Amino acid sequence: MQDRVAMTVADGIADVRMNRPEKLNALDPAMFDALIDTIERLGTVADLRAVVLSGEGRGFCAGLDMASMTGGTAALDDRAHGIANRYQQVAWGWRTLPVPVIAALHGPVLGGGLQIASGADIRIAAPDTRLSVMELKWGIVPDMAGHVLWRGLVRADLLRECIYTAREFDGEEAARLGFVTRIAADPLAEAMALARAIAGRNPDAIRAAKRLAARAAEAGAEAVLAAEAREQAALIGSANQMEAVRANLSGRAPVFTDQTIF
Repeated sequence: MQDRVAMTVADGIADVRMNRPEKLNALDPAMFDALIDTIERLGTVADLRAVVLSGEGRGFCAGLDMASMTGGTAALDDRAHGIANRYQQVAWGWRTLPVPVIAALHGPVLGGGLQIASGADIRIAAPDTRLSVMELKWGIVPDMAGHVLWRGLVRADLLRECIYTAREFDGEEAARLGFVTRIAADPLAEAMALARAIAGRNPDAIRAAKRLAARAAEAGAEAVLAAEAREQAALIGSANQMEAVRANLSGRAPVFTDQTIF
């Protein structure tokens, strides 16, 4: 897997890096396999608090390596990963992880690369990052979960313009459009700092917050209100919640356990 994706975990934070810098981390079959394997492995890390996703070298991900993608369309109908097919899972899979995922973007973030980044909970980009919903350039449509992931992020007419034209835009415009959360001169450093801040919060509450965010995006008001009540009832009085209270009252850093109640 190291040939395509490198991963280290320290202090509850997974540092995940697409690792094909000589090809701008373009997506070939081996990269798809490595990303899916990484997502599956992350789902089994008990003490995981946050994930930072980035790309080695001069860019995050330049999209599909078209020369390598000769496998036909059979995998498009194969729902091997829950509701997602193989291609969708490399973007959608980040949303299914129980902890927040932060993408650090620089250089090219094109086509499938933008869809992978959109699977993160938060995206921090350099001002001169190059982004594009590029699929129409190749006569195809975005099909790596982008339409679901962009819902609620990018205004519908602006999204359609970006899809129809396949035009390129920089990090500053991406933030205005909604593809990017915010910009930073050093996105990876900012993403790691944010991950450390998240890792310092009650891990049970962070996981509950991510579940609620996902529920709010797809369910009606009645279901979301009921989910809020269930999550809160499980948190109140739990060991980590009481530790958060004690730490705040005494002015010290909390010491949480990763034996989650969920």
